[in-house]
Amino acid sequence: MEVRSPYKEATDVILEAGGEPFKLCYQCGLCTGICPWNLVRNFVVRRIMHEAQLGVTDFGSEDVWTCVTCRACVQRCPRGVEIIDVMRAVRRAVASLGIGVVPDALRISAKNIAGVGNPFGEATEKRDDWAKELKVKSFSSGTEILYFPCCVPSYDPDVKTVARSTATIFNKLGISYGLIGTEAKCCGEAIRKAGYEDTFQSLAQNNINLFASNGVKTVVVSSPHCYHTFKNEYPELGGKFEVIHITQYLSSLIEKGELKLSKEVNKKVIYSDPCYLGRHNGVYDEPRRVLQSIPGLELIEFPDAREDALCCGGGGGRIWMDTPKGERFSDIRVEQAVERGADIIALTCPYCFLNYRDSVLSMGKTETVQVKDISELVAEAM
Repeated sequence: MEVRSPYKEATDVILEAGGEPFKLCYQCGLCTGICPWNLVRNFVVRRIMHEAQLGVTDFGSEDVWTCVTCRACVQRCPRGVEIIDVMRAVRRAVASLGIGVVPDALRISAKNIAGVGNPFGEATEKRDDWAKELKVKSFSSGTEILYFPCCVPSYDPDVKTVARSTATIFNKLGISYGLIGTEAKCCGEAIRKAGYEDTFQSLAQNNINLFASNGVKTVVVSSPHCYHTFKNEYPELGGKFEVIHITQYLSSLIEKGELKLSKEVNKKVIYSDPCYLGRHNGVYDEPRRVLQSIPGLELIEFPDAREDALCCGGGGGRIWMDTPKGERFSDIRVEQAVERGADIIALTCPYCFLNYRDSVLSMGKTETVQVKDISELVAEAM
């Protein structure tokens, strides 16, 4: 009987997950050249790819956990290699086969998600606490829209303003919407990119069954990560429902004349494109249309915007890992925003909100620039 080395099993997992495009990599180095990590430290994507091809991956290296899955490398690859899938496979080998070490903060978050359905380890019955004072109804038969705010706005004290602002908008407009209740769990997008495939499958099936049993046909989300996995990954597992990001929904209401913004917001606002809304899903115009519809608001752009936008650093599960000061992409963004004279950094992603908030605080910029979700600005302008 053949005794297989766990390292051989890990290599098989990587090769299987990478598929044919993985074999197409010819080590041109474009992935390394475009990787945002090179702005703050040395990180060679090409080396990781080469080691994986040869079956000599160093599973104990911290580089295994560095990729933020921003998709900049995939966007530039001349051979169509889905590098994110390779990185996910490497991490899956570590997480499932016990090779190497999972960072403590990620391991704890993964345990929380698997146990109680959210990375904070909070009780499930607290998921909708943010909505109590707003008298948001539960989703029921005949409700048009399920609002799914994401774990971060549901539990984080600061980011709850994203969910509350969205509910305020819906309430003022008389939108038929509701919450699915405490049986809902994390969408699973980030934990999947962190290598915990079994956890993702469990979360996805829970949510798919929950949505189906309640007759959900349309879901509006605040998080690009929820948007991405609901739209692109859940259908493969049987999820059948329309997915709309909140900025797409607000933009359509404005275009139809159903949402009219009359109060002036006399601020210079700079918009940060989230990777999972922009590069992953091609949504660039709608957030800008919403901002441009706010009276008095002056919209300005980062030096690298849209397809070239710099990641906040929170993708691929890194939102739950520690990033040393001096290596935070969001710090670079805050400096750029200040240099451009922005009063507000406008966001459409809860992960971006967490990172930008922490950067503004740690850099002592709270009196210089604010961090706000687009939903907050719309609620202010109504």
